Amino acid sequence: MQMLLHKQKKNPHSSKGNRLLITVNVLGSAGPLRFLVNEDELVAAVIDTTLKSYAREGRLPVLGSDLNNFRLYSANAGTDALSHWETIGSRGGRNFVLFKKPQRQLEATKGNIIARKGSSRWKAWLHRSLNLKISSH
Repeated sequence: MQMLLHKQKKNPHSSKGNRLLITVNVLGSAGPLRFLVNEDELVAAVIDTTLKSYAREGRLPVLGSDLNNFRLYSANAGTDALSHWETIGSRGGRNFVLFKKPQRQLEATKGNIIARKGSSRWKAWLHRSLNLKISSH
């Protein structure tokens, strides 16, 4: 009888939780990616696996591999992105959409730096030109 009970107990070290078949649609890609994950796996790990699978399959457009540039949304759980530190099974969904984060803020910051550099060069040139014209009269 003890042997039967021992066999029925699950070993906590080998238990990985429930496995889920998830579908991740990548914005701009032809079709979804499907793979198995543990329900207690972090969203960051799922994004990483998605990006690696996407690249391995040679899909277009090329996305890159920095998981911090992406947000994962549950397809049927509202408009909030899942936190990278949240578990994939926390919202109960199995269908997800992967978006690249908007680069507008980064581009705007770069644009402002370039504009300031360009405008300071332009202003310096204008001041030199005006000083030359004024002093030559």
